[in-house]
Amino acid sequence: MTATIQSLWRHPIKAHGRESLDEVALIAGQCLPGDRVWAVAHEAARVDGTEWVKCGNFTRAAGSPQLMAISARTEGDRLVMMHPDRPDLRFDPEADEAAFLDWVRPLMPDGRAAPTRIIRVPGVGMTDSSWPSLTLCNMATHRAVEQKLGHELSIHRWRGNIWFDGFPDWAEFDWIGQQVKIGEAILQVRERTTRCLATTVNPDTGERDADTLGTLEQNWGHKDFSVKAEVIQGGQVRVGDKLELL
Repeated sequence: MTATIQSLWRHPIKAHGRESLDEVALIAGQCLPGDRVWAVAHEAARVDGTEWVKCGNFTRAAGSPQLMAISARTEGDRLVMMHPDRPDLRFDPEADEAAFLDWVRPLMPDGRAAPTRIIRVPGVGMTDSSWPSLTLCNMATHRAVEQKLGHELSIHRWRGNIWFDGFPDWAEFDWIGQQVKIGEAILQVRERTTRCLATTVNPDTGERDADTLGTLEQNWGHKDFSVKAEVIQGGQVRVGDKLELL
């Protein structure tokens, strides 16, 4: 059985915007190129930019839901950040930190630790795992959650990297410890992805409007969606490529 890659996504600044890709060159031992390159440390963070640290050190949509409505576009060494309630911002994360912080602060709720700086650790993606991961998301599983909720959901609630269609719902959970071939690349599937309150937020509006976590817990006995994988053989991956279990 094989599946087809439906879409590819990266999130240049952790929890601050998604970007669609037509193709990407995966590299062994690295996250999806351009994904979670930066993260936004808050005033209570314990981080110095020298190593990977846990997500609790960064501003995230779990506590600041309006961040979910950000989309992004890469233009050379600059990013364009877009949000329905803010003017577009074109900036260099390495040089224009103050401009970004001024842009994002109005999206933060009262009482949350304020964002203070952009962090980058060279060669390390600021994913939620201490190892270089990317997420594989099954469209059939997404549709199963929609069916239980009784309405459509945007796939962007899950902030996934590689979306595929063609396998039964929840089949990906049986792949732990196995390898998959996607386009020219081979990945090792390592673990399930436990989800947080960010998935309850509508990515179009930044408002909480769906009990995704309760739906997962009540119907399947967990709060997991998608699997995390590591690239063990690099290669080009394109929308429309096949995914097969090895």
